[in-house]
Amino acid sequence: MKYILIIIALALVFWGGYKIMNKDAELVLMDSEVKTFVVVGKPFSFTPSEIRVKEGDTVRIVFQNEQGTHDWVIDEFDARTQVLQANQSETIDFRATKKGSFEFYCSVGNHRAMGMKGALIVE
Repeated sequence: MKYILIIIALALVFWGGYKIMNKDAELVLMDSEVKTFVVVGKPFSFTPSEIRVKEGDTVRIVFQNEQGTHDWVIDEFDARTQVLQANQSETIDFRATKKGSFEFYCSVGNHRAMGMKGALIVE
């Protein structure tokens, strides 16, 4: 009988620890939500040209290239898509780890200089 009580007590301790650990994991997921943005590229612009998120957010960019050859790059977060042809798309994720205004752009040829850029604002 003594061993059965010890086994039950240990099971309750493990179960309680499991519940506490899962609750913490749920809180982390709620605090760092994924913010998804569909960004459309065409000569020589992005729509939208401004994206706003909170520091710590996970940012998901669904880059859809409508026309020409383009990519989507933001240096400060080491995030970039592949160079895509017309009617191709790619999804990338990154975490906004610092506050500020950061330029995203197309790195193909002189597209950036021709105005194919925008701003990610992290508050």
